[in-house]
Amino acid sequence: MATGTPQRLADLAGYLEGELIGDGERMIARVASLESAAEGDISFITHARFRPQLASCRASAVIVPPALAGETSLPRVVCAEPYLAYARAARRLSAGAPVPAGVHPSAVVEQGAQVATDAAVGAGAYIGRGAIIGPRSQIGAGSQVGAGCNIGSACVLHARVTLYPGCTLGDRCIVHSGAVIGADGFGFAPERGAWLKIPQTGGVLIGDDVEIGANTTIDRGALDDTVIENGVKLDNQIQVAHNVRIGAHTAIAAMTGIAGSASIGKHCMIGGAVRILGHISITDGVEIAATTYVSKSIVKAGKYSGALPFAPTASWFKVVAWIKNLDKLAERIKALEKKLGHSRD
Repeated sequence: MATGTPQRLADLAGYLEGELIGDGERMIARVASLESAAEGDISFITHARFRPQLASCRASAVIVPPALAGETSLPRVVCAEPYLAYARAARRLSAGAPVPAGVHPSAVVEQGAQVATDAAVGAGAYIGRGAIIGPRSQIGAGSQVGAGCNIGSACVLHARVTLYPGCTLGDRCIVHSGAVIGADGFGFAPERGAWLKIPQTGGVLIGDDVEIGANTTIDRGALDDTVIENGVKLDNQIQVAHNVRIGAHTAIAAMTGIAGSASIGKHCMIGGAVRILGHISITDGVEIAATTYVSKSIVKAGKYSGALPFAPTASWFKVVAWIKNLDKLAERIKALEKKLGHSRD
């Protein structure tokens, strides 16, 4: 449940660009589910199947689509996309008090580092030589920003984030606890039965409005940079190997692993625990279902699912249907073989 400074419903409706029906003077401080909402809350409904929950909802107001505007007597904000409106309302209502600017006495800022006067550096944080911390950015307690890193404006690094030297973050990025950006890529050459480490001399270049989940790791490039373009959203515990490129506004769910030098297009949606082999390309606008194994390039936008091999979703569903009927097919074949054997006798 998001909480914040109470706002007039009329003001919130204006912010959401929705049509207000009912008492606009009600004060709204939180967003909540239809089941748990109480006075001071605003909830939302996206589909007619939730009518029973709407009928019993005790919120001060609800966000509804036009088709359901007449289904409740509660004050309501009518929006064409109620889920998006809910997301915007939650952001507005959950905005907390700004973190005070300044460097905590226990933090270490090395010589030559530049920290904007309105940035905040938390307890025990470390800022390496030549690093730049942009305006209004926040470096959480215990985080480490390596030498030569460049962090843009209004970024938030939560506690215990690690940026190795030479990484760049754009503006308005969010990096959650435990994330490691810029560790060495997995590069080794065989040498007489052993492994020779290949220096990883590239960096990590991250665009604007990127969010990186807890314990996600993004390796630096071997020669060129690993690149995460604007608006990319990465869930928790994702592995991005060296020299990967992820296109703008792509979203990737938890536990996905992307091998080295893979290239993922713009506006893709990749489910949890997907495995993507190295040195392949995925075009723009691709949706990949959870646990899919991607072993070759995808050159056509669409939905893909499956394990070995992956295929367009519609084709994979047909394969699954056949697999489910294999026992019945086997019995029919046995019956036919028995019948044919009798006829030959």
